[in-house]
Amino acid sequence: MRDKRKEKILTEISLLAAKLGREVKLMEVCGSHTQVIWRYGIRGLLPANVKLTTGPGCPVCVTAQEDIDLIVFLARAGIPVASYGDVLRVPGFYGSLEEAKKEGAKVFTIYSVEEAIALKKTLPDLVFFGLGFDTTAPMTAYAIKKGLTVFSTHKLFLPAMEALLEMGEVKIDGFINPGHVSTIIGIAPYKKLKVPQVITGFTEEDVLVGIYMLIKQLAEGRVEVENQYLRSVRPDGNPTARKLIFEVFRIADGLWRGFGKIPGSGLEIKSKFKNQDARHKYKNIFKKFVFKEQRQMKACRCSEIIRGLSRPTTCPLFGRACNPDKPFGPCMVSVEGACNLEYRFQDKS
Repeated sequence: MRDKRKEKILTEISLLAAKLGREVKLMEVCGSHTQVIWRYGIRGLLPANVKLTTGPGCPVCVTAQEDIDLIVFLARAGIPVASYGDVLRVPGFYGSLEEAKKEGAKVFTIYSVEEAIALKKTLPDLVFFGLGFDTTAPMTAYAIKKGLTVFSTHKLFLPAMEALLEMGEVKIDGFINPGHVSTIIGIAPYKKLKVPQVITGFTEEDVLVGIYMLIKQLAEGRVEVENQYLRSVRPDGNPTARKLIFEVFRIADGLWRGFGKIPGSGLEIKSKFKNQDARHKYKNIFKKFVFKEQRQMKACRCSEIIRGLSRPTTCPLFGRACNPDKPFGPCMVSVEGACNLEYRFQDKS
């Protein structure tokens, strides 16, 4: 980003922030935005009264511990499991998928559902660990229609934003809305949230302009959903992708790390596709599963960090018992996790 353009945006933010004359707390709820904010040291560029807080935008981080333990339990029972890279390192009572692999379990790192579909040709019992928000759910739905068995932890993101506001644990003056999710759901669904919002892209300039637009709304007393990410987000999102999601999934309650159960946030595989639903297909294995929360996990502050209640540096494990080489919790595992990013870029904060 050109320095003159950047200086102009920051000057306009500073003028509006001074006009407001109070502390403003904005929350970004997309892991990719969190990466941009840390990489470019955006927190340190803003006026002292403008605070950025990280929300539950990292899909690996919000995957419930029970679901992590269930998929590891399945892998250790001899069922081949494929998933995206980061989640393989999340630890639990039965270890991580990565540890299970080292001990002989058939665990595969993939980068697309097409790879999982290809693996199924030689491994008929393969289970794909499907996780993520509205953005990744369409491809998983496609894979299920192609016959792939899936252990789904997919979630709809908007209910988490509603939950944050309803819980009222942390002050949120405005949201930097998730760009990727917005390409699927569009603009209208956000209007039910009575707080200023801006959908932004993923460059340094996108994020700074998004912050400026939020501060401008606050200074002018407006509560709107604005779209800075016009090049990718249409007003109606992607109807084709949404149609594919709901051909395969139905809305149910979703289990989130840090929140517990959020009504209407989960995506369960419809009974029509029950033979591709790992929870149904391997129910006899799961009957033997007992969820045992590890006592030491209670020291991990990931659940509070996800909700914006704490910063990673307030966790007693941060940088000591927990670092990217030896992560204790998912917020340090994922490259989109707040702990991982603060550890790697804390000199820019």
